[in-house]
Amino acid sequence: MCSSSLKAIAASILLTVFALAACQREEREFRSKSMADETAEQVSLVPLSPGPSGPVEQRSGTGAKYEENAYHIAQGQRLYGWFNCNGCHGNGGGGSGPPLMDDLWTYGGQIENIVQSIREGRPNGMPSFRGKVPDEQIWEIAAYVRSMGRNVPKAAAPGRKDDMSPGPAEQRRPPGQVIDGGQTPPSAQMPQ
Repeated sequence: MCSSSLKAIAASILLTVFALAACQREEREFRSKSMADETAEQVSLVPLSPGPSGPVEQRSGTGAKYEENAYHIAQGQRLYGWFNCNGCHGNGGGGSGPPLMDDLWTYGGQIENIVQSIREGRPNGMPSFRGKVPDEQIWEIAAYVRSMGRNVPKAAAPGRKDDMSPGPAEQRRPPGQVIDGGQTPPSAQMPQ
């Protein structure tokens, strides 16, 4: 063989290698992470604890990522409907389940507490969704539930389908205040 044909073969092999390297596909993750990737939050349900100090809490900060992101809250709104949360909680105003728009939270109203309630379930009706709903989707639903009580930034709060709500949408209401379990909310206190 002559050197020009060897150069042509080498050039075609090199061109083939470059073409195959350029054909590598972009990898995207379209599904949520597996159920085994749950966050481990240690939150207290009430401000009561034995001894002189308050309860020890360890929060990972994951909640802020979801509460301050309009996309995650909008996904939570969509999932709230898909998983039929309004079957028990109505459009946030309650039904056979407790209301999610008021300021009284029996098991704590922080996003970590809501995630624990969804993941672990609660006595008298709230089922556990551990292993049934991916952790990321639980956080998104919890962020949407927090938005119902006006506890997220206005810029991130979704517009709600207000066909059944007598009041204005969440982003148009004044900021709310979370009252954890064991305390009486201002709306339930006796007038002075």
